[in-house]
Amino acid sequence: MTTSATSGTGPADPSGPTENSMRRALKRARDGVALDASEAAVLLQARGEHLDALTASAARVRDAGLEAAGRPGVITYSKSVFVPLTRLCRDKCHYCTFVTVPGKLRRAGHGMFMSPDEVLDIARKGAALGCKEALITLGDKPEDRWPEAREWLDAHGYDDTIAYVRAISIRILEETGLLPHLNPGVMTWTDFQRLKPVAPSMGMMLETTATRLWSEPGGPHHGSPDKEPAVRLRVLEDAGRSSVPFTSGILIGIGETYEERAESLFALRKVSRAYHGIQELIIQNFRAKPDTAMRGMPDAELDELVATVAVARHIMGPSACLQAPPNLVDAEYERLIGAGIDDWGGVSPLTIDHVNPERPWPQIDELAAKSRTAGFELRERLCVYPEFVRRGEPWLDPRLRPHVAALADPETGLAREDAVVEGHAWQEPDEAFTATGRTDLHATIDTEGRTSDRRDDFDEVYGDWGALREAAAPGMAPERIDTDVRAALATAADDPAKLTDDEALALLHADGPALHALCKVADDVRRSVVGDDVTYIVTRNINFTNVCYTGCRFCAFAQRRTDADAYTLSLDQVADRAQQAWEVGAVEVCMQGGIHPDLPGTAYFDIARAVKERVPGMHVHAFSPMEVVNGATRTGMSIREWLTAAKEAGLDSIPGTAAEILDDEVRWILTKGKLPTATWIEVVETAHELGIRSSSTMMYGHVDQPRHWLGHLRTLAGIQQRTGGFTEFVTLPFIHTNAPVYLAGIARPGPTLRDNRAVTAMARLLLHPHIPNIQTSWVKLGTEGAAEMLRSGANDLGGTLMEETISRMAGSSYGSYKSVKDLIAVADAAGRPAKPRTTLYGQVPEERQRAARDSDGHLPRLLPVLD
Repeated sequence: MTTSATSGTGPADPSGPTENSMRRALKRARDGVALDASEAAVLLQARGEHLDALTASAARVRDAGLEAAGRPGVITYSKSVFVPLTRLCRDKCHYCTFVTVPGKLRRAGHGMFMSPDEVLDIARKGAALGCKEALITLGDKPEDRWPEAREWLDAHGYDDTIAYVRAISIRILEETGLLPHLNPGVMTWTDFQRLKPVAPSMGMMLETTATRLWSEPGGPHHGSPDKEPAVRLRVLEDAGRSSVPFTSGILIGIGETYEERAESLFALRKVSRAYHGIQELIIQNFRAKPDTAMRGMPDAELDELVATVAVARHIMGPSACLQAPPNLVDAEYERLIGAGIDDWGGVSPLTIDHVNPERPWPQIDELAAKSRTAGFELRERLCVYPEFVRRGEPWLDPRLRPHVAALADPETGLAREDAVVEGHAWQEPDEAFTATGRTDLHATIDTEGRTSDRRDDFDEVYGDWGALREAAAPGMAPERIDTDVRAALATAADDPAKLTDDEALALLHADGPALHALCKVADDVRRSVVGDDVTYIVTRNINFTNVCYTGCRFCAFAQRRTDADAYTLSLDQVADRAQQAWEVGAVEVCMQGGIHPDLPGTAYFDIARAVKERVPGMHVHAFSPMEVVNGATRTGMSIREWLTAAKEAGLDSIPGTAAEILDDEVRWILTKGKLPTATWIEVVETAHELGIRSSSTMMYGHVDQPRHWLGHLRTLAGIQQRTGGFTEFVTLPFIHTNAPVYLAGIARPGPTLRDNRAVTAMARLLLHPHIPNIQTSWVKLGTEGAAEMLRSGANDLGGTLMEETISRMAGSSYGSYKSVKDLIAVADAAGRPAKPRTTLYGQVPEERQRAARDSDGHLPRLLPVLD
């Protein structure tokens, strides 16, 4: 049964729930039993005595949460100013009076955006009144709809609206001391990376998951691209992946049914449980406004709001923070407190609510008195909730910590009553490249091992393992198909480029004699394309830090700064290692590191420059696409600008790592905060356009399926056809031993030998003729495994490495180093000659070959030779 949830649907509604269903749902709520969506829809219709019973149990849940949080009997608010940065928007919501058009702004004497002086004037006045939050609200991507918005941004030197939001946030921090809370609407994953260093919290209302209200003509969100529920849910997930404290909520009474309202709350709970990043949930009641398409729609009644707050409390649980805006009710504050809220939201002594201008804020003294009458003490919080203030990293960027610390009580995380609101410099942390921690890990990982198999925050840092386990279940047992492998083999032998997806998938599942035949076909193609030489490179890996808070669930390398195995190298240590490598014949250093929160976006330039200054002839192969995006977003540069600057600093090529599987279905299980597929592709293609070549990779054998391998390889082939920038494809079998996703029982224990042979062979065939070099990883497969891959279509062994920490931390047992003789022996085992190469697969100068022969590419003082 579907019932309308618009105002006017009261207890007398004949289509409402039965008495028995209401009593049963109330009992489950009272007993603390988890509700399902149908029970929640019933409870949303509680009225009279039923509503009293519902709110009483909700209040008990809220009180238990406040007790556990250490602030029993406290209800919070944020003293803020409202900054309507622009009222232009590309959406057309039928109830909105906030949004306007360029002509009206001009006639009123306003610009398309508020100027910096206008923003700072409001912020300074707010600071003088003791406000601590600057709520920056604006329309979605106005430049996509209005040429006038685009012209304003161009005239003021901003690439897009997000760039202006970032710039004005920094000025607010530096010149007024207020903390920006950003509501720029729908954001991409990259937008979050750009804004996280300048704002401790952000927000966007989900409003509803009822797609019909967006898709059907006449619906409140029809014609508004940013109001598609799937798009908005993706924003909430990207906020969680980016560890951004995020405010969201629902708007009730816009035409949704009770079932749809319940589904919206459960969708918010799912995101909250998966990422632990929703800091507050706003339950906002619809208020009709004149001069809008929905001006005749009745307001959501108070009982509707109270019931929704109480149901939200039961669904979200005791630890959730629930807010109902006090200016949208007529002084019925006690009923909202009794329903389970614990926060009043932002309240301004200076500015109006520009979204609901007809509804003035209550006076803070009045709000305190009303709260006191209901038995609660009103306390001021910051825009970022106290739980996140106390959590610290990765939720608070190091650049913001001094600004938050200046206003926050270190014990409670609430606002300090005696805080002086004044500007502080927004700057990078000091001494980014101080050598710290276990800097000898590159050597001692082979002799002493890692301190423990997992981090202390294993149960929290990676998100909700239960939700991940459910999402990953299909990948635990790889699917098998029954297709004509013989026909597919015939196509592969004739012309691999003609393989259909069905044929390719059949070959990726090949086993037994069919697998042997597949590997022979791949090896024949390899021989015809690159000959019999097995290439290798004398190189040194330099992992300059393993401090990282991205939360990749497959990674055993990342450490918190306080962990026993954490380290960061100084620039001199990086340069020393590059020089040592040059002395023993290296032609390349491969440099990657964790996403250390203290490293500025320009740190990567410093690293490349340090190597080039010390060893001008060394090829700098460095910085994964994830590191590129990190550098670009921290500096406020575009990806193209950042890569151009990196190239000028000495970057020669980039590793195509951070790819894992180029399918977001798999990526969001494997990683929490790493870049999406589309962004990886953007980085790589931009690098290629700038003449910065890259490798390409695929990590497989975890929660993936052969269909994902096929899609990944097709994607790489497409990029190569467009850019020609890939030097090779590298197979990276998943090392499971210490990987968090495996320790949590979610991933398979790495690929089988069959998988490794099939992936290597199919990489040769599916990337033909676009990527001629297929590399196998001795670090992950060992000598025998690597030799087998050389018989299955591979032609390259990678490098000597000299040090390798990432795979060893994950549990690889094949050591951190191969000498030149070791690599030649692997080629011998495959019955093939070996040949040194450069990063770009060119001829190695004789002087470099001689240095490598004399030392065997070996660093005896630093690394033991492993048998």
